[in-house]
Amino acid sequence: MTTLTPIADRVGPAPAAGRPGAATYYNGFKNEVHKGLLNFAAGWREVVIQMITFPIFFLLLVLFMGKGQLKDELLLPGLLGMVSLTFIHEQVNRAFWSYLGDMQSGVLEQTYLTPLPSWTLILGRQVAAVVSALPSALSVLVVGVITIEARGGDTPFDVQILLPLASIVLGTCGLALILCGLTLVFKRIQIITQFSMAIWFIAGGTFVPLDNMPDVTAFLSRLLVPIAPGIEAIRDVLVGGHSLLDLQTGWGLWWVILQPLLLVGIGVVLFGRLEHVARRRGTLGRY
Repeated sequence: MTTLTPIADRVGPAPAAGRPGAATYYNGFKNEVHKGLLNFAAGWREVVIQMITFPIFFLLLVLFMGKGQLKDELLLPGLLGMVSLTFIHEQVNRAFWSYLGDMQSGVLEQTYLTPLPSWTLILGRQVAAVVSALPSALSVLVVGVITIEARGGDTPFDVQILLPLASIVLGTCGLALILCGLTLVFKRIQIITQFSMAIWFIAGGTFVPLDNMPDVTAFLSRLLVPIAPGIEAIRDVLVGGHSLLDLQTGWGLWWVILQPLLLVGIGVVLFGRLEHVARRRGTLGRY
């Protein structure tokens, strides 16, 4: 019988001659992306339902805020917030449940029996989660643009918004890393992802601008919520007509760039620490 050496007993990196090559890294990354997209395709019915319900939810919110009317001054700012909210909801949940699902089925531990470092697999899961989140977010965007255009409005576009959009994507990946790391050790933390959705919606500046919120709430949101600085910057550019170098709301361009980098850094460090704890305890295969 072949005996597998416990991962926790490995005290150092593999010898250089035994390390996997670039092609092996790429194949491991590609396989994780492929697996995530297969799971996404397998749940296509759920995706279709979400592509219908999220736009309806957006229109109902605008009607509610407009006291029964689709007011033009609410459509575009609300659309920018709703697209970001839909993306973070889908991306974070898909990354989180990819880990929790593997843990519940008992296959997560097997991914750590390969010579590949865990960051290769983590990156693949994050890319798959980002791609899987796009259909729902794009459905909200398309319905919002059609509604605005049908009412005689105009949907502006400025290439400058690509930077805050990238900031939102990178920041949500950092948040997903934090939650995935927590689930490796604490297991039953699904309520955190559900509760965080309410926080993003209420205090993330998605529909109510942070300038209209209490100072403490606005400060914490800009500091911690991945989508908050990006939404403010996009609204400043598309609605306010300002440039990224002259943002009138939030903490400026420097924070739009720095916040997602900090979140990713915290996510990488925290995930690594919690992953080490789970491997040392031997609980990767338990739920």
